[in-house]
Amino acid sequence: MTKTEMTEIILEAKKTQSKTWDELGKATGLDKVCVATACFAGASLLPNEADAFVKELGLGEDVAEALTEYPMKGTGQVVPSDPLIYRFFEIAYVYGPAAKSVIHEMFGDGIMSAIDFSMEIDKIEDPKGDRVQITYTGKFLPYKKW
Repeated sequence: MTKTEMTEIILEAKKTQSKTWDELGKATGLDKVCVATACFAGASLLPNEADAFVKELGLGEDVAEALTEYPMKGTGQVVPSDPLIYRFFEIAYVYGPAAKSVIHEMFGDGIMSAIDFSMEIDKIEDPKGDRVQITYTGKFLPYKKW
């Protein structure tokens, strides 16, 4: 089974059963964004996590196996070569489809504004290595119906 086929099967089962990413995350013991990222082929799950996931949706072992396979991230895309800027692209490639799905589930059909937007960058000191904390805050803009 390909990752594309896996994603289609998962999304259909999720829709049919009216499951949320939060529910699926709780079933696996993982965060909703982490689970959604694996379902959109941006990450993989451990075998026990994949088994719990497919059990929650009543899916087969083939889906569980596909969930455990390491994904190919960001194929076919042109990205800047600056290592720091590249990481922002990597984040979008890996977590973007999952974040989009979670945002739509929480807010409805729309986008996060990049105009009515703020970003904070903080340093979190950690004995294992300092961490970068980036917080995006953007107004949710629902798509207009007419």
